Amino acid sequence: MDAPNSLVLAVIGVAMMLTGYFLYSKFLAKKVYKLNAEFKTPSHEFNDGVDYVPTNRYVLWGHHFTSVAGAAPIVGPAVAVIWGWLPAFLWVTIGTVFIAGMHDMGALWASQRNKGQSIGTLSGRYIGPRGRNLFLVVVFLLLLMVVCAFAVVISNLLVAQPGAVIPTWGALIVALLVGQAIYRFRMNLLLVTAVGVVALYALIVLGDSFPVTLPDEFLGLNPNGQWIVLLFIYAAVASLLPVWVLLQPRDYINGVQLFIGLGILYGATLIATPTVVAPAINNNLPEDAPSIVPLLFVTIACGAISGFHGTVATGTTSKQLDRETDAKFVGYFGAVGEGLLALGAIIACTAGFQTVAQWEEVYSSFSAGGVPVFVEGGGAIVNSGLGIPVSLSATILATMAVLFAATTMDTGVRLMRFVVQEIGEIAKVRINIYAGTAVAVLVAGALTFSQGADGSGGMLIWPLFGTTNQLLAALTMGIITVMLLRKRRPFLPVLIPMVFVLVMSLYAALVQIGNFFQAENWLLFTLNVIILVAGTWVLVESVVAMLATRKQDPEPEDEALTPDQKLTTG
Repeated sequence: MDAPNSLVLAVIGVAMMLTGYFLYSKFLAKKVYKLNAEFKTPSHEFNDGVDYVPTNRYVLWGHHFTSVAGAAPIVGPAVAVIWGWLPAFLWVTIGTVFIAGMHDMGALWASQRNKGQSIGTLSGRYIGPRGRNLFLVVVFLLLLMVVCAFAVVISNLLVAQPGAVIPTWGALIVALLVGQAIYRFRMNLLLVTAVGVVALYALIVLGDSFPVTLPDEFLGLNPNGQWIVLLFIYAAVASLLPVWVLLQPRDYINGVQLFIGLGILYGATLIATPTVVAPAINNNLPEDAPSIVPLLFVTIACGAISGFHGTVATGTTSKQLDRETDAKFVGYFGAVGEGLLALGAIIACTAGFQTVAQWEEVYSSFSAGGVPVFVEGGGAIVNSGLGIPVSLSATILATMAVLFAATTMDTGVRLMRFVVQEIGEIAKVRINIYAGTAVAVLVAGALTFSQGADGSGGMLIWPLFGTTNQLLAALTMGIITVMLLRKRRPFLPVLIPMVFVLVMSLYAALVQIGNFFQAENWLLFTLNVIILVAGTWVLVESVVAMLATRKQDPEPEDEALTPDQKLTTG
């Protein structure tokens, strides 16, 4: 296959995802989930001003998009293009349209119809208490991987790109002011957005001119360790604040800024039209590269389908949904936003090089790809297309990556607190938000620094993320399928993707178990076995629940739409 122009990939990919949003999401909303604008959402029913807060759908989209995106839709594609650009491109585009959007919208709908409960709690209602307990184990381990690994990724970026320090931390001040402007002073959202975005980009320019570095050693910690400690302190504080104070406005304004960043990258691609130098199918793989099947489907998780999305959707997003019909925009279009980021990462990591030899030099091993390659390749495209200096281009993309990762990290800590509290309820031990947050941060911090003061332990169990994440996505779709079967709704749009993702994730888990056994990595071997057994058990319980629905009377369509639950205001 001749080397394509990157513009062709961009146009086809964007067109597919937008078609999915305007056509397929409408089918899901009307025929499968039957979203109802009159349904009284949990944010209204349980409005407490802390976690349950009715939120403008554009603001909530910003929260969901930036929380689920993180660095994963950059890292996954940046690694997976080692098999060639075509498999990564197909999995991202098809996965976004038919799986990720359906999964995110479905998780939001499922939580709405169950008082904003998390996916772990939902598993208790629909597949039984044993399934719930095992589900919570999988969820907690997944969140632990995300929080620890993203702390390491962010610290590495802040050390490698010191120009991103000022905009990264300055964004918090902007977010706090945006929150006050929107909720306390009721200022115009469009005006607040414009001022906030201008302030963020001014911080990027300022950061590029005044890079910030930490001392080589402080209290026995190198710069990476110092940043990790600061990040955990920030995440703990952020997870305790009411969502409208920091989480919502930070995610919203970051989401707008990050979408503008994607616009810059795609705009530069439109002007520069760089050639994709990477092969469509790479037949010259390095020796350490694993088989493309099933590893492609777990290497690229976020950006095609991700179980972490269901955790966010049912953990924080569902508690802020103003109207049930907003689930289409927040959930499905949130997945489209992440798909666009993954597509941008594919373009940056395959067309951001001058020659195929240069590309092969970078991709000399399976683990060579990642955020730095995205920043380098994307920076070259932005410089070529828009004439923005290479240093500033790199700062823009590095800041985008850091802000994505940071929003995911502190949302992850908040979600870990929820899980800890749910486990406490099962054990009949009351755990308040402060104790739950302390447990989450202490466990994550202990793992992160378990291998030394540089925080390298944060990546210790990250190799399990791909399979765990996709297994969780399949299990989430299993719960959605049970709900649809109980309501006698169309279920094949959920069941078919569930089976595919489940087969790939179980296959990948078995491959990894074999690899860990051969390498005598007993920690990862043991954890992977635990996750596989727990996931399989939940799967069996889900299948039993699906079969049982055949003997049950269908649930009424208006079961949750009693008169006192309908909205009385516009």
